[in-house]
Amino acid sequence: MSDLEAPLRPKRKKIWVDYFVNFRWIIVIFVVLPISFTLYFLTYLGDVRSVWKSYEKRQKEHDENVKKVVKRLKQRNPSKDGLVCTARKPYIAVGMRNVDYKRARHFEVDLSAFRNILEIDQERMIAKCEPLVNMGQITRVTVPMNLALAVVAELDDLTVGGLINGYGIEGSSHKYGLFADTVVAYEIVLADGRVVRATKDNEYSDLFYAIPWSQGTLGLLVSAEIKLIPIKEYMKLTYTPVKGNLKELAQGYIDSFAPRDGDQDNDEKVPDFVETMIYNPTEAVCMTGRYASKEEAKKKGNKINEVGWWFKPWFYQHAEKALKKGEFVEYIPTREYYHRHTRCLYWEGKLILPFADQWWFRYTLGWLMPPKVSLLKATQGEAIRNYYHEMHVIQDMLVPLYKVGDALEFVHREMELYPLWLCPHKLYKLPCKTMIYPEPGFELHRRQGDTHYAQMYTDVGVYYAPGPVLRGEQFDGAEAVRRLESWLIENHGFQPQYAVSELSEKSFWKMFDAELYEQCRRKYGAVGTFMSVYYKCKKGRKTEKEVQEAEQAHLETAYAEVDMPVD
Repeated sequence: MSDLEAPLRPKRKKIWVDYFVNFRWIIVIFVVLPISFTLYFLTYLGDVRSVWKSYEKRQKEHDENVKKVVKRLKQRNPSKDGLVCTARKPYIAVGMRNVDYKRARHFEVDLSAFRNILEIDQERMIAKCEPLVNMGQITRVTVPMNLALAVVAELDDLTVGGLINGYGIEGSSHKYGLFADTVVAYEIVLADGRVVRATKDNEYSDLFYAIPWSQGTLGLLVSAEIKLIPIKEYMKLTYTPVKGNLKELAQGYIDSFAPRDGDQDNDEKVPDFVETMIYNPTEAVCMTGRYASKEEAKKKGNKINEVGWWFKPWFYQHAEKALKKGEFVEYIPTREYYHRHTRCLYWEGKLILPFADQWWFRYTLGWLMPPKVSLLKATQGEAIRNYYHEMHVIQDMLVPLYKVGDALEFVHREMELYPLWLCPHKLYKLPCKTMIYPEPGFELHRRQGDTHYAQMYTDVGVYYAPGPVLRGEQFDGAEAVRRLESWLIENHGFQPQYAVSELSEKSFWKMFDAELYEQCRRKYGAVGTFMSVYYKCKKGRKTEKEVQEAEQAHLETAYAEVDMPVD
């Protein structure tokens, strides 16, 4: 058997859950989609109402809501009440991991009012947003002003708070880094009720660097000041087919945005947006985008594609056409480009509604898409949730750019899952070592895509049912994720925490660095008030006793090997 050949697997016997999943589309069409559309519409009306308010009124409401949070925190009795978490229902989170930490006794703080854009400062080029502002909301306000966040995550429902405390990436991350790298200030309510503003150069600079990836376990984020950039009305998008083996596909992807002469900061050589989709082990399409003016887009002979219309082909299927027709160029309205994957949830929509990509569905019911992820989770039940954990993969692998080919081969061997999504991002060399950090000495190698101040990484997005599952063969999803996590640790990679994780605490702190995070936990009183990030992400139910014991033992052997280098 060759290195890339997948192992033979015995056939899997179907159980009742298989049939329920196969016909789940009935519930999605008649329950989830109508409710989703109604909620989207009501949210839109709320966003419009918020925009009509003056910035002064929004800021006044914000200050009042912050006082309520402080008051609520001070009502907590540490000897009687559980650890602090938000009052948001577990199923509302867009991430796929179980929010099982809320099943233990906890002390809720309601942040549901924090959903306003507080200010668009065109002089400082800063957007000040509350944590529940989502990407659809912010682009509706900024794009008409020819402005945008430096990193706009693709799905409408992703929120500022989730992208900061967790993980956020977009096709511009090869220029600006991850979403949290574009934040210039955080407003945080600490465990003792103090409200502080953390920046990279004030007295709370350690907290500023510790917040990303902390999952809200250092304090409660109540606003963030985020970098804006000037944009144009259209995205000029070039679709380039690449064919060959997985290593050759990886090199084609790297060449699409990383000059071989190392001139990575040259805007003439580096596109504004980059993504690649691997459709099978021998074919991929690389997409590179540059902002373009309305005048350029409407010149004679240029093709404009308004991909945001409900009846349009799903974006990933549209891009796949390049494999047959060859390289082509088109102009997409900028906001529609930002949210190109929303309607079909990348390609997950094909599993949820197998016929939703067909022309007849798109024209008749496509305007109801997409289903809200929160409603999909709320209607799935425990049995289906466990089924998806075993028979379905939603993971992101953040790997050094030069190891992308190895990562693709690993995913093929272990899962045979396609399509795969590739998106590059800078991982900055910071003044202190944060939870995720570049390889030591990376700047000495000057590999393709790297600079002296940042190592280029890539998100390998693994979202779909693995090949063995589609063929009706046995597949151990938990074991596959464990092997994926081990591979990431061995290759200085990282696993975003929205996903289902099988990591032990010891392995978790081999993947991530704990030093700054734990220093801030102790310094700002988070220990004993907020659950630690590992236990918040840990798979399975958490008992109150387990959480309390973990809090008491936070300095013990779990972190003994934190600083051990990974070969």
